[in-house]
Amino acid sequence: MTLRAWRIVKTKYLSRAFTGESAALTGGRWNSPGIEVVYTASSASLALLEILVNLGSNAPLTGYVLIEVAFDEDLVEEITARALPQDWRTSPPPPSIQQLGDRWARDMVSVVLAVPSVIVPHERNYILNPRHTDFRRIRIGNPTSFPIDERLARVK
Repeated sequence: MTLRAWRIVKTKYLSRAFTGESAALTGGRWNSPGIEVVYTASSASLALLEILVNLGSNAPLTGYVLIEVAFDEDLVEEITARALPQDWRTSPPPPSIQQLGDRWARDMVSVVLAVPSVIVPHERNYILNPRHTDFRRIRIGNPTSFPIDERLARVK
C-alpha cells in the first residue's frame, strides 16, 4: 500500500527540504542536533499545525510551499503512543525520545519512522532518514504554493 505524507517549507529553503540539514542544526522531538532527519506529516493540515506550533509569534505566514511525499508501507517502522514513555508529549522533548529517534536514524532501521503527533496523537508524523539507502524509493512531488490564512496568526 502506498502512504502519503506532506512537508511544508519556506520557498527559500526548498533546495534543502529533504536533506535533513535543518533538523540536524537544531534538533527536534525525534532527533538530537547533528542527526539528519526530515519531518513530514500524514496530512497537509497536520503539517500546517506542526509549522504553526514551532513558529515565533511574530513570524510571517507567507512564502511557503507544500510538497507531497509518497512511499510504500513496507518502508515504514512504526512506534505507537503506547510504546512511548508517559512524558513523550512534554515540551521541550525529553532526551529519551530524541535518543530513540537518533538510534533509529543511526542504525538505519528503516527509511521512514511513523510516530504519533504530539499535537494530534491520533494522527502520524513520518520521519524520513535521508541517509538511508532506501531514501531513493521515496517519491517527492513537485512543490506547490501554500498560502496560509492570515487568521491563523491570531491563533498563536
